[in-house]
Amino acid sequence: MAYRAGLALALAAILMACAPVHGAAAGGEARMGASTQVPAPVPADVPVRIDASRNAQIVEVAIGQRFSVALVGVPTAGYLWAPAQVPDFIARAGETSGNTTTAQSQPGFAGGSHWEVFVFAATEAGRGELVLEQRRPWETTEPASDTFRVTIVAR
Repeated sequence: MAYRAGLALALAAILMACAPVHGAAAGGEARMGASTQVPAPVPADVPVRIDASRNAQIVEVAIGQRFSVALVGVPTAGYLWAPAQVPDFIARAGETSGNTTTAQSQPGFAGGSHWEVFVFAATEAGRGELVLEQRRPWETTEPASDTFRVTIVAR
């Protein structure tokens, strides 16, 4: 009888591990313990920080000023953000990436979304649209899975 009870518990544990997960647990947070959001890893010397909430908006920067665009991507599934259109008065000035939650730093955590941060600098006065696209780089004939646009005005 004890053998059957143990077998039933083991089977229940296996079935729970295989069950679809929804909500916060889908990202691994519930299985890995408490998790909190992690801010985008923008360099401290970058004063103008643009995120997804600024999509389709106008952002003003000073000439010579560095600014960042921080978007959440899914590089573990191959979806990467990349600049698709950069006005001539804007120069690339670096990039970085990082976890979006504390759970991602735990042993055994796999997958999940990540911050992708692009740093730019306004080299002269101008107005133009900066466009970033999210796609799998090897799927060259597929349309972008997501697009982010912001109009930059440098004065």
